[in-house]
Amino acid sequence: MSDTPRHPFLHGLSKHRGAPPTVVVIFGASGDLTARKLIPAVYNLSHDNLLPADFHLVGYGRKAIPDGEFRSLAADAIKEFSRRELNGEVWERVAAHTTYVAGGYDERAAFDRLAQHIDGIEKKIGRDVQRLFYISTPPSVFAPIIMNLGASGLAAKHLGTPLHAKVIIEKPFGKDLTSARELNGTIRSVFEEHQVYRIDHYLGKETVQDLLVQRFANAIFEPLWNRNFIDSVQITVAEEVGVGSRGGYYEQSGCLRDMIQNHTMQLLALTAMEPPGSLDAEAIRDEKVKVLKAIQPLTIGPAGDVARAQYGAGMMSGKSVPGYLEEEGIQPQSNTETYAALRLSINNWRWQGVPFYLRSGKRMARRVSEIAINFRRPPGTLFAGETARFDLAANTLSFQIQPDEGLSLILNTKVPGLETRTQPVKMSFRYATTFGSNTAEAYERLVLDAMIGDGTLFIRGDEAEASWKLCTPVLDYWRSVGRTGMDTYAAGSWGPPSADALLAKQAHCWRQP
Repeated sequence: MSDTPRHPFLHGLSKHRGAPPTVVVIFGASGDLTARKLIPAVYNLSHDNLLPADFHLVGYGRKAIPDGEFRSLAADAIKEFSRRELNGEVWERVAAHTTYVAGGYDERAAFDRLAQHIDGIEKKIGRDVQRLFYISTPPSVFAPIIMNLGASGLAAKHLGTPLHAKVIIEKPFGKDLTSARELNGTIRSVFEEHQVYRIDHYLGKETVQDLLVQRFANAIFEPLWNRNFIDSVQITVAEEVGVGSRGGYYEQSGCLRDMIQNHTMQLLALTAMEPPGSLDAEAIRDEKVKVLKAIQPLTIGPAGDVARAQYGAGMMSGKSVPGYLEEEGIQPQSNTETYAALRLSINNWRWQGVPFYLRSGKRMARRVSEIAINFRRPPGTLFAGETARFDLAANTLSFQIQPDEGLSLILNTKVPGLETRTQPVKMSFRYATTFGSNTAEAYERLVLDAMIGDGTLFIRGDEAEASWKLCTPVLDYWRSVGRTGMDTYAAGSWGPPSADALLAKQAHCWRQP
C-alpha cells in the first residue's frame, strides 16, 4: 500500500458518493439564504459529481412561482453568489429536476400537496427516495412547519429504513432556554433525534473541522492541551459591518443571541472537549455536551463575568459611520448589545483554573474569527531581565476561521547577528496556499453530510439547551436592568473598556488578530 497521503477532499469521496436518491425540499425558497448559500451549494455539489443520480430539488414558499421562473431565479443566484461560474451543462442536470410548490407554512392542505408531489417523483423514477427538508424560514414558523410535516405523514415516510426522512433546521434555535426546550419538544413529537440536523454553518468551515485533527492527530499538541501548559484561551468573532437595514431584526436578537450562544459556544466546545472514543457523530457530540455542562454559571452584574456594549460613531475604511442608536430602525433608548464578552471557567480536571474569554461584536476593527490558545511562559529566567535584547512573547497557537482559513504559531527565535537577541516570529499555514482557494464552502459540506446521514457537524438538542442554560440568565439580567451598565465603543475599535477589564483581573489582555 502506498504511503503517499491523499488530498483531504478526495479522502471523503467514497463516503459521499453513497448518498441515496434524495428529494431536497427548501422551505423559504425565495429567501436570501436560499439564494446566497443553498442554491449555490447544490450547484457546486453537482459540479463535483457528489449528488446522487436521482436528485430532485423542490422549492416551497408562500409566493406562487412557476417552475420555470424558480429555475431562472436559481440560475441568477448561482451567477451572483456561487464560488464557480455557472456551467450550463452542470446546472441543467439539477434544473431538469427542480420544481416549486406554493403554500402556507401553517396550511395543512399545502403539505398534503407537497406529499403528493414527492410521491409523484417516486412514481416517475420508479424507486423510493429520501426526503430531506431544509427549514430556511423565520423562526416563528419553525413549529408550524414541523407539525405539518408530521400531520401530512412526510416526517414518518420510510422511517425504519435507510431512506428515512430528515430535517435541517437553521438558527436561531430558540431565543432562550424555555423556547429552545419548547422547540425541542415540538421536534420530538414528530421526528426522532437521528432525523434532526440543527445547523450552525461555522461547523462546516475547514479550520473548525481541522481543530480536531490538530488536537488529536499531532503528538506535539495533545499532551500540552491542559491547565499545566495553557494559560488562557480567547475566541473572537468580530464583524466590520453594522446592522445596516436589519435593525428591526437585530433589536430582537442582539450579539449574545446572534453570535455567542451558537457559533462561539460551538468553537469553545470543540476546543475544550475531551477526546471522543471514535469519530462517530454521537461520540463527538457526547463530549461537546459534557464540556458545555461543565462550564460554571456566570457571575452577572457589576464586576462580573460579562460585558456588553453598543458601537458609537467612528471611522471604518476611511469613512465616517453612525453609532448604533443612530441606525435606521433602532430605538433611541435601545438596550440591545452589539458587543458581548464573557469570561468562562470550566470545572473539570483538564481546564481547572484556565479562563476562556469569548467576544463578538459589530463594527469592530476588522472582520476576523479565530481561536487563540495562549500557552504558559517558560518557568526559567534565562532570557529575562534585559528587555531591550530579549523580546519574548508567550507561545500562541491560533486557528483563523475567517476570512483566511488557516493556523499560526508564535515562537521566540534568535535574531541573526553576533549579539544574542530574541524576537517573536509567526509560523503560518493557510488553506488557500496549500490546497487552493476554491475549496468547498460550509453549506456544501453540511448539505452533503445531511444527505448521507452524518450528524457530526450538526448540533444535538441537548447541546442547544446546555448553551442556552448558560446564556439565558445573562439575557434575563440585562432585560431587568435596561440600559444600566451598557458600555460603548467607537466603530473601528476592538471593543469597550469593560471588556478589557474582564481580562485585566487576571493580568491578561485581548489579542489584536
